[in-house]
Amino acid sequence: MWPCSLPDGQRDALDRALRECRTPAYLFDARAAVRCAALLEPLRREAGLRVLYAVKALPLGAMAAALAPALDGFAVSSRNEAELARRHLRPGQTLHLTSPGLRADDTPRIGALCSHVAFNSLGQAARLAGALPPGCSPGLRVNPRCSSLDDPRYDPCRPASRLGEPVEVVEELLRRRPDRLGPLRGVHFHVSFAAAGYEPVLSALERVEPLLERWPGGLDWINLGGGVLPARVSRWDDLRAAVLRLRSRGLEVFHEPGKGLVGECGRLVTSVVDRFTRDGTEILVLDTSVAHHPEVFEYGRAPALANEDDEGRHRVLLSGASCLAGDLFGEYRFDRVPEVGERLVFTGVGAYSLVKANRFNGIPLPEVWLLEAGGGARCLGRDGPGDFLRRWDGDNESECLREVRGR
Repeated sequence: MWPCSLPDGQRDALDRALRECRTPAYLFDARAAVRCAALLEPLRREAGLRVLYAVKALPLGAMAAALAPALDGFAVSSRNEAELARRHLRPGQTLHLTSPGLRADDTPRIGALCSHVAFNSLGQAARLAGALPPGCSPGLRVNPRCSSLDDPRYDPCRPASRLGEPVEVVEELLRRRPDRLGPLRGVHFHVSFAAAGYEPVLSALERVEPLLERWPGGLDWINLGGGVLPARVSRWDDLRAAVLRLRSRGLEVFHEPGKGLVGECGRLVTSVVDRFTRDGTEILVLDTSVAHHPEVFEYGRAPALANEDDEGRHRVLLSGASCLAGDLFGEYRFDRVPEVGERLVFTGVGAYSLVKANRFNGIPLPEVWLLEAGGGARCLGRDGPGDFLRRWDGDNESECLREVRGR
């Protein structure tokens, strides 16, 4: 009933979670994430690449703890993410932060938590670098201005991008005012999104690398960003050569995949709660919603379904439970139309699902289960009516406001 491929007889934990979870439920497979991280191990060992997990993809402490032994640290985008990641940081590992919305009142704490902070702009650096303690290495995020994406919503190099200082501005400063760059000890760039290879990263590096040798006082590190799916990469030689070249200049070289490590490690388990036909279309209503899988609505595409039969005789429209007309997962084929009460499993929901999920229409958030690296399965938490009321009830709102005013 649950078509999937698991090595070493690890299917028992998945089967147990699928049986025992109360739908809707997320099942996050730590073993799958660790296997994906292992694809980068040869580059860590042979070229000295330092791999960070970008926490924004799945800010789940249990997943961070499972991945930590296979990594060199974490990459974060806010104080809250930094606080979470710091709890799972191991000796010798690093914690990097970059954010276009860095707040002055958060910066001292961020500096205490993080080993590296890449400022998003020269103005941000001028205002906030002085708040970092001596042990935190300041850097600058650079926009290489080389787009590789067709959809501007996900393109950090889009026109009028707010993400990073334009490379030509940095080039001009190196000619006229190098003193403004001297205090910054590293460079960060990020250009990719769900790429199947490192070509976009290497093209961006061609724009950025000439800056490195001209940097006043030299640089200590460079962060190549993330946005690449290691499981889909077929060629590693060019990246290995680039890392070795940068390392020969005395630079630490960082790479921070997020979705690339956890994207395929998640499942969303749901139950059929209604079945009917409208205008000749068979429709199944599920007890979940695109509010639990926001990228379905963002991208307008159907997520993978473990139960689908590509050659099935029946085409069925899967719908969410909310009143949003567009709460639709798409059309799927079945040899037999599932009945009310049966469970369906969406796959590939490990990234940007849990952190973006919401309780629209009061639909409970999914339970969260972890398939542990050691082979077990456990429920990490479940939502209920009390959680909805505590979040939105007027008395609770007043309590929150009192807390804010008391700071």
